[in-house]
Amino acid sequence: MAKESMKAREVKRAKLVAQYADKRKALKEAGDYVALAKLPKNASPVRLHNRCKLTGRPKGYMRQFGISRITFREMASQGLIPGITKASW
Repeated sequence: MAKESMKAREVKRAKLVAQYADKRKALKEAGDYVALAKLPKNASPVRLHNRCKLTGRPKGYMRQFGISRITFREMASQGLIPGITKASW
């Protein structure tokens, strides 16, 4: 499990990105990079990092499901993900 502070930091960044999205787009189109640089650093979408929705793990993230590979494997083994079965041949 990730630290709660790390999860909260990602949520805070996501809110800032959403808040400044229109302003960033307008400044980029105008070519005003001085004003763009004055915006908060965390308002940049590049600083967002995908995390597992259940555990908060930052690595091994599977975009299609929104969870980490470890959580995915556990849930698939328990049959909690529809259409996913363990391969055997």
